[in-house]
Amino acid sequence: MSKLSDQEKFLDVSDYGRPIAVFFANLLKNTWVTPVHVTLLFGICGSAAIYCILKGYFVLAGILLIVKSIIDAIDGELSRAKNRPSYTGRYLDSVFDVFLNFGFLLAISSITEASWTNTLLAFFCIQLQCTLYNYYYVILRNNTAGGDSTSNIFEVKKPIAFSYENQTIVNILFYSYVLLYGLFDHIVYYLDYEAHKASSFPKHFMTALSCYGLGFQLLLMAVMLALGLVTYIIPFFILYSVFLFIFIIIRRNVLKQFGV
Repeated sequence: MSKLSDQEKFLDVSDYGRPIAVFFANLLKNTWVTPVHVTLLFGICGSAAIYCILKGYFVLAGILLIVKSIIDAIDGELSRAKNRPSYTGRYLDSVFDVFLNFGFLLAISSITEASWTNTLLAFFCIQLQCTLYNYYYVILRNNTAGGDSTSNIFEVKKPIAFSYENQTIVNILFYSYVLLYGLFDHIVYYLDYEAHKASSFPKHFMTALSCYGLGFQLLLMAVMLALGLVTYIIPFFILYSVFLFIFIIIRRNVLKQFGV
């Protein structure tokens, strides 16, 4: 099930695992497996990738990063296939991503002797890049007919858990999400606070922007690991952020002139 209307669909280079995710979601649709089970599985897969990085199994680590991205897409597809939305899964997915992203960089830092300053800066850059992509993507989904409107630019209201969820767990995950993502959401909003007024975004713009999606970031990391370029990963993701400001400038000063 697409999150966008047919008219607004674009080539998302970060979502390469979606066809596989749909296939497995359909296989699991009528089983006891829940989306939260799948989310836990991608957490385990990501942790295994961290272990492989520390042990120097770079090709295997790269494969696990790609598998993690595919599994990451399965939980959402399974939730829609079962018609069983879950705040637990929604927030747990995002919380896992933050800790796993930090773990990937920390593992790389430990074997390359990269400075703590550069490691933290690379983590900050990766999170900000993902946030920019998600910011425009959520706006596109919310502002177009037929799009999915379950996500918000800012998570400010604690949700009421579904009958099959535990409210305490949902509360903990919600506040964890706000703590981990709130700063990045506000930074991106400050940089382009009028973006929500746009009626839509051109498909080619969104396709280019999807290079900041987490799936594509992990694909780049996987390729660099497989090629033995592990020492370049941290500085690469720092420099990769230069495009962030280019995208914002294009959105604010070029696309705006065409009424989008």
